[in-house]
Amino acid sequence: MRGPRDIATAVRVGDEIVIHQEKYTPWSDSFSLLKWPFIRGTVVLIESMIIGIRTLNLSAYLVSDEEEEESLSSWEMGLTMVVAVLLSIGLFIIIPTWLGHMTLWVENIWVQNLVEGVTRLGIFLAYVLGIRAFEDIRRVFQYHGAEHKAINTYEDGADLTVEEVARRSRLHPSCGTSFLLVVIVISIFVFAFLGNGSWLWKFGSRILLLPVIAGLGYEFIRLSRRYRKQMRILIAPGLWVQNLTTGEPDSSQIEVAIAALKRVLIPPTGDVVTSGD
Repeated sequence: MRGPRDIATAVRVGDEIVIHQEKYTPWSDSFSLLKWPFIRGTVVLIESMIIGIRTLNLSAYLVSDEEEEESLSSWEMGLTMVVAVLLSIGLFIIIPTWLGHMTLWVENIWVQNLVEGVTRLGIFLAYVLGIRAFEDIRRVFQYHGAEHKAINTYEDGADLTVEEVARRSRLHPSCGTSFLLVVIVISIFVFAFLGNGSWLWKFGSRILLLPVIAGLGYEFIRLSRRYRKQMRILIAPGLWVQNLTTGEPDSSQIEVAIAALKRVLIPPTGDVVTSGD
């Protein structure tokens, strides 16, 4: 769980829940420019990638039975991010752009970009469905659902108990899944205004406009969080896709989500604490 100024990571180890809490200073605190609308979206996206990789590394370290096992070094984490970015570019930019470019015989630029966008969406859905075949990933998705349930409970002003949290929806409009879907849809409209060109022009323009599209998507997510009822039709597709990236958690997973959320709601200590069931 990430708060305004700290991050809490809860991991179940046997019958106990180990919680690591650390202070975190957003980049925007150091550079006010990064708080500007349409810029902050890209910043938050990069920060989330870094935090996500660090958290997965930390959780693996905490549950390891081998005390001598070391966590990833800074360069290993950097290499992991580079590989992840390159794979993302290949799957979600190069392949869809190439397929869209193959439809140049269709004069309508909107049709070309629709083909590109649908291809991008299809790859994303196929990727999610593919990794759901792995049991470990399904458990990760269950914890993802537990996280959403805990946040929904807190936002409803209810007590953070297993019973209350279990009753809530595992879907949340601010989820990264919804963000990715919004980015895919926005890209169809933005790229349509670029007109036709060579494949290299299309590929380069997609890369250069990624921050712009991410910024637009982030602002949409912020609005949907503030005006959830008024925008329920627009956010419905993102919530539907979350049915694929979340799972119904059990009580033990809900307990972990509650523990992390409770810790992030109190001042950071930088300590590792253990709580029994």
